Amino acid sequence: MSSRRSAMTLFSAPHDPWSHRVRIVLAEKSIPNDIVSVEPGLLPEDLLDLNPYHSVPTLVDRDLVLYDARVITEYLDERYPHPPLLPADPVQRAQFRLAMYRIERDWYEPAQKIDAGADGPETDRLRRQLRETVLSSADLFKVKPFFLSAEFSLVDACVAPILWRLPHYGIDLPKEAQAILRYASNIFPRAGFRASLTGAEQQMRVA
Repeated sequence: MSSRRSAMTLFSAPHDPWSHRVRIVLAEKSIPNDIVSVEPGLLPEDLLDLNPYHSVPTLVDRDLVLYDARVITEYLDERYPHPPLLPADPVQRAQFRLAMYRIERDWYEPAQKIDAGADGPETDRLRRQLRETVLSSADLFKVKPFFLSAEFSLVDACVAPILWRLPHYGIDLPKEAQAILRYASNIFPRAGFRASLTGAEQQMRVA
């Protein structure tokens, strides 16, 4: 493939929650795109040339190359403003960005280490850590229909990939976490969310 493309292209790993987060935004906004599926250790030559970190997700929009999930999703929200996935008010936008930062630090980082590590005491510790961190956020899921909002937002696109993967990580939520379970039951059937799933991600929820 050429580094110059007429269509938006996303380099995305089928198991990766960061990639999933971008795919959710693309699907929610019905943005036409080509997805290049990237398997670990089998990076396409184009990706090696385009992204100095050789990481996914990487978005190519004509001559623009972006390779951070939050930068990509905010770019997509500005480039395709309908429906808006961040509030217009600067204070609320800052609150949403802070929420995403905390989720990345507290949820994505241990999840990434669980994916990378073999079974053992450290992985068990990370599972407990992630479970406790998710449960500590339960009250925030009670406030509004979506996370901190009456409408689906970039924060939901950030939250949903980790909640979807909890069974895959060997993490169960107790019945007391009804607010989180109710939230998940509202997010997962959304057309955008369903369209964002790869075959590998669908298998994460197969009983």
